[in-house]
Amino acid sequence: MSQSFTSDDYSAQDGADAYSDDIPDAAFEADALVPASEPSDVVPMLVGATVEAVERELMLQTLARCDGNRTHAARVLGVSVRTMRNKIKQYSADGIEVPASG
Repeated sequence: MSQSFTSDDYSAQDGADAYSDDIPDAAFEADALVPASEPSDVVPMLVGATVEAVERELMLQTLARCDGNRTHAARVLGVSVRTMRNKIKQYSADGIEVPASG
């Protein structure tokens, strides 16, 4: 079932889980929330990276796990859909490939 959402459908006051039924079950599975690598492997990858680079990678990987669905990815990350849209626009302008909605 496909739904479209407007900014009126969700706001920060509603809480992060206000629409948890709309988020794919896979986003809540243990595999989706746990890094694919051991923490000792992940931390060295983060050391020396800018916060901007880490944020970008987190947003893009979450978007990919949500099959390109910006609304779901924004909810999983706890950011507004507008923030997600603006970041995606920025990444695209920088020539970074963004997962398409699928």
